[in-house]
Amino acid sequence: MQNQSKLDVVRVRHPLKFRLLRVVRVEALSSALVRVTLTGDLSDFVSASFDDHVKVFFPPEGASQPVLPSLGPDGIVFPEGVERPAARDYTPRRFDPVANELDIEFALHEAGPATAWAAQAQPGQYLGVGGPRGSMVIPTGFDWHLLIGDETALPAIQRRLSELPAGARVAVVAEVANRAARIELPTAADLYAIWCYREESESENPLVDAVDEVWLPPGDGFVWAAGEASVIRAVRAKLCNERGVDKKRIRASAYWRRGAQAAHETIDD
Repeated sequence: MQNQSKLDVVRVRHPLKFRLLRVVRVEALSSALVRVTLTGDLSDFVSASFDDHVKVFFPPEGASQPVLPSLGPDGIVFPEGVERPAARDYTPRRFDPVANELDIEFALHEAGPATAWAAQAQPGQYLGVGGPRGSMVIPTGFDWHLLIGDETALPAIQRRLSELPAGARVAVVAEVANRAARIELPTAADLYAIWCYREESESENPLVDAVDEVWLPPGDGFVWAAGEASVIRAVRAKLCNERGVDKKRIRASAYWRRGAQAAHETIDD
C-alpha cells in the first residue's frame, strides 16, 4: 500500500442526519455578516474540515418551523402533501460540544429566503440543519496557505484561521462591498491580509486583480478559494496559468452564482 503523505487532502464521510435546532443568539459581525448560534440535538454532530457545509432549511412564510426530510432506502424523502422548505448550504462556523452550540454565519448579499430570514433572525426561532455528509480535510502542515473569497467565504476563512497552528504562514485575500463589511480575523498564525472593496475599486474583478499581485512564498503551499462562480473560476485560472500553482494544490468552490439560487459546486477541470 502506498504511504499517505502528510500533505494529502483526505476525504471523510459522515452519517447523514437532519436536526431541528433553536436559535439562542444572534450577532451582527458587520453590515454584511450575521452570526446565528443554534442549539438542540447536537450530541453526534461532526464537522472535520473548515469548509464543510450543512444544508440549512428555512421555515416557510407564516410557519415557526421548517418541515425536515428523512433518509429512506431510496434517499432523502419529504412528507407527502407538504411544501418543501427553502434550503441553502452554509459553513458550520463553530461547534462547541460542551456548550451544545453550533454557529452559522449568513452573508447578507443577494435577495432570497436565506438573506430574508437572517435579516430578521431572533432567539427562539427554529432552523433545520442536515449534514455535513462529508469533509475534505486539508492538512495544516503546508509551508504556506492562501485563503481567497468574498463575504460568503468569510465564515470558512475565519474557521481555518482559528484552526491553523501558531506561526503558520497564511495570507487572506478578501473582497467585500465596503469597509463596513470588513471583519476581524483573529488567529495565532502569521497572517497577511489584503482587503478589496467593490465600492472603491475601478476594476471589474478586484479579487482577481488582488490575487494577481499577492506574493507566493517558496515551498509547498495550498490555496483555498470560494465565492461567486465566475470570479472563482477566474481566480483559479490565474493561479494555475499565470502564477504557476499546481492545480492539485488548489481547492476552489462556487458558493453562489450571479442570477441563480442555491448554487454550490466544486470548481475543477
